[in-house]
Amino acid sequence: MALDSKIPNGPIADKWTNYKDHINLVNPANKRNLDVIIVGTGLAGGSAAATLAELGYNVKAFCFQDSPRRAHSIAAQGGINAAKNYQGDGDSTFRLFYDTVKGGDYRAREANVHRLAEVSTNIIDQCVAQGVPLAREYGGLLDNRSFGGTLVSRTFYAKGQTGQQLLLGAYSAMNRQIGRGKIKMHNRHEMLDLVIVNGKARGIIARNLVTGEIERHSAHAVVIASGGYGNVFFLSTNAMGSNATAAWKIHKKGAFFANPCYTQIHPTCIPVSGDHQSKLTLMSESLRNDGRIWVPAKLEDAKAIREGKKKPTDLSEAERDYYLERRYPAFGNLVPRDIASRAAKERCDAGFGVNKTGEAVYLDFAAAIQRYGVDQARIKHLDEKDTALVIKLGTEVVANKYGNLFQMYEKIVDENPYSTPMMIYPAVHYTMGGTWVDYNLQTTIPGCFSIGESNFSDHGANRLGASALMQGLADGYFVLPYTIGDYLSPDIKMGPISTDLPEFVAAEKGVKDQIERFMNNKGTHSVDYFHKKLGKIMWDKVGMARNTKGLNEAIVEIAALREEFYNEVKVPGDANGLNQELEKATRVADFLELGELFAKDALHRNESCGGHFREEYQTEEGEAQRDDENFAYVAAWEYTGKPSEAVLHKEPLVFDNVKLVQRSYK
Repeated sequence: MALDSKIPNGPIADKWTNYKDHINLVNPANKRNLDVIIVGTGLAGGSAAATLAELGYNVKAFCFQDSPRRAHSIAAQGGINAAKNYQGDGDSTFRLFYDTVKGGDYRAREANVHRLAEVSTNIIDQCVAQGVPLAREYGGLLDNRSFGGTLVSRTFYAKGQTGQQLLLGAYSAMNRQIGRGKIKMHNRHEMLDLVIVNGKARGIIARNLVTGEIERHSAHAVVIASGGYGNVFFLSTNAMGSNATAAWKIHKKGAFFANPCYTQIHPTCIPVSGDHQSKLTLMSESLRNDGRIWVPAKLEDAKAIREGKKKPTDLSEAERDYYLERRYPAFGNLVPRDIASRAAKERCDAGFGVNKTGEAVYLDFAAAIQRYGVDQARIKHLDEKDTALVIKLGTEVVANKYGNLFQMYEKIVDENPYSTPMMIYPAVHYTMGGTWVDYNLQTTIPGCFSIGESNFSDHGANRLGASALMQGLADGYFVLPYTIGDYLSPDIKMGPISTDLPEFVAAEKGVKDQIERFMNNKGTHSVDYFHKKLGKIMWDKVGMARNTKGLNEAIVEIAALREEFYNEVKVPGDANGLNQELEKATRVADFLELGELFAKDALHRNESCGGHFREEYQTEEGEAQRDDENFAYVAAWEYTGKPSEAVLHKEPLVFDNVKLVQRSYK
């Protein structure tokens, strides 16, 4: 099957406008005759559900949480990008486009990224109109801060809870439509299969997680907005319920899966403290605006800190290595996440780590507190030489910007980050890979769309900070409502789709058979036992750094673990009711297949780019070394029965608007 990205012709700045001017539309009177299923109610799914219902479509929304407002989008803390140029520092649509393509190490589709940059400005206007309390400057204008990989301030924020506030905006818009009856909300439901009728996606099979009932739901189109697959590593910054099942089920029904090895390791997470943990906690990248990252300059000092013989505050400036500022002076602590993560790993691997395990670096706010304190003292005509006063005033400023993040850190680590530097270390965070989609956000299955983090389209090999919220809302509010209408326009006279069709019966039987297999299995190990083992393989051999030997071993080990899982897993309880172990079993079954494809994708890509770092392909300075001649393409995998037998399809990436160069942030 040849991949057709359906990118419009013409100059990149005109593609989206010209596209909208010429697509097929659905008459408002006909929209009420069309049903759309949306799986997932985070920023992408929630905004899409609200917008499509507002337009007149009948929306059936599904989430496995008890409320849409509990979607994992709520955990995004730092901000949302938009090319408003409110700071007057040189930002523009093109610069946001360029930063995104460069940040993704030139492995993203240009047309999609430019569209994202174009609609970014509309997102802010939309959210302000909804009442989202974005931060404002003294004069009342919306405030901005910087994020990694850029030289401008374009990130809008709501303290350290931007995702929560944006999600509440989308949720309020959803609630209006739920009240009108245009959205039928299915809380505590999980999609377990896609139903295809005559080659088109026409519904899903879902399990009611409270009663255990298996249900059939039909629609004229299905939209997957179920997020990413970071929990394939077991330990990640994702919520424990976050999973890949919806995306993986459509992959097994014919949707190609693109670039699974492009997974982001976030540099600013609270370090692992022991084997007891089931997830990791993210400290927002916004902290790198004011926090300076360092390790001791001498190995003996690092050892003394690990042994508790010294404190970080005992070390003078000369005894500290601000390694990001040293290596990347132009961007300093605000280099992209992949670069910051690998730099932290390199320092810790060299013996400079500062916690008991040797896997942590410092994020220090002393300089920011001092700087803000002096500014405030001058503004208030107070004594800027009064050290205690300056620290007090500076601490208040930092608390106003990041207070909830500092509070969260102190509750977890039991240290005051205002007076003692935070400890951070990289952890799995976001997945740039996902289901392959064309310019319309449609997968290789007609009528099945994928939006937000569940698709691959906008971030290349590395996502810039504050761009996840941007993509989710862009897809849901401003892109999908156009593109899905173009697809649905021929179906206006089709009428409701029966769930009694043979395809629904067969899909339901497949779901019930899998559940029955799990419930009747006489194994001896819990689901988490296998999930943790998978996570260890993934982190050790498919994590921040990869090599041929480790990837080959991972593929063999995951296949063996999957066989053991089906033979030895034990799922207690009953299928006819609430059973969280059964929920986990179906999800881990999918992770055990996805993990193998992930490793296969990483093995085939003989280059380093963005979050994909192959040890065999790096510069003398240890930076990622791309191979544009052989690997400037999207790797889209077709399921043929087993992950090991997946067939590779290539979508060449064409760069007409940016120059392909080896990425540098020095």
